Amino acid sequence: MTLNMQGLDISILGPACVAGLIVLSTHVPLGKQVLGRGIIFIDLAIAQIAGLGVILAQYFGIEEHGFGVQLAAAAAALAGAGLLSWTDRRWPHYQEPLIGTLFVLAATGGLLLLADNPQGGEHLKDLLVGQILWVSYAQLIPAAILSSLLLVAMWLRRGRLTGLLFYAMFALAITASVQLVGVYLVFASLIVPALATIGMRGRSQLATAYAIGTAGYVAGLALSAVLDLPSGAMIVWTLAGCGLLAQLVPAVRRSHRRQDVPVAALDGAG
Repeated sequence: MTLNMQGLDISILGPACVAGLIVLSTHVPLGKQVLGRGIIFIDLAIAQIAGLGVILAQYFGIEEHGFGVQLAAAAAALAGAGLLSWTDRRWPHYQEPLIGTLFVLAATGGLLLLADNPQGGEHLKDLLVGQILWVSYAQLIPAAILSSLLLVAMWLRRGRLTGLLFYAMFALAITASVQLVGVYLVFASLIVPALATIGMRGRSQLATAYAIGTAGYVAGLALSAVLDLPSGAMIVWTLAGCGLLAQLVPAVRRSHRRQDVPVAALDGAG
C-alpha cells in the first residue's frame, strides 16, 4: 500500500476535524443517556429517519444542499422522535424492538425511493458512510449553532432529559450530524466513547469520553488521508481502537472493575 503524505492537507482535514468535534460535543453526553436507558440503537433509527427525510426532499426535487433538505431531515427526525416518545410511554418494555422495526422501515423506505435513481447507490453510500472530507467551514456554521443551543439546554437541565424533551433534542442532534458524517459515524460517535467510559462518573467520564472521541477522529482522518482509504469507515475503526486503548489507563480500568453487572444496570435504567 502506497503512503500519500501529501494527503495531510490542513485545508481539507481542518474542516473535517471541526465537523467531528461538533458531532462529539452533543453525542458524548447523549451517548451516556442512551446507554443508561438501554436503547442502544435509537441513534441508528433516528439517523436513518433523518436520512429518509433527505431522500424524500431530493425525490421531490428540492436542492441537495439547500435549506429545504435540512428542514425535511429535521421534520422527519422529530416525527420519528415523537413516535418513539409515544411508544416509550405506551409500551416501554418493547421499546428496543420497536426502535429496530422503525430503523428497518426507514432504511427500506429509502431503498424504495432510490430504486429508479441511477445515482441511488451513491446517494445511499453518502448517507451511510458520509463525506466528511468534503465539508466546508460554511456548512459547519448551522450545525455548530444548533449544537451550542442543545448543549446549553442540556446544561440548564443538568443532563436530566426525560420523555419527549429527550427524544426531540436527540432528533435535532442526529439531524445536524448525519448530514455531516453519515449514519455509521453518528452511531460510533454516540456509543463508542460512552461505552468505553461506562464505569466512570461525573466530569472525569465526560472528559475521558471527549478525549477518546477526539483522538479517534484525528487518527482516523490522518490515516485515511495517508492510506487513501474512506474517511468515515476509517474513523469508525480508530474510534473503536481508541476506546480499547483507553482501557489501558489505570483510572478507566479501575472504573470498569467497580461497575456492577452493566446489563442489569441498564435494564433498570430503561
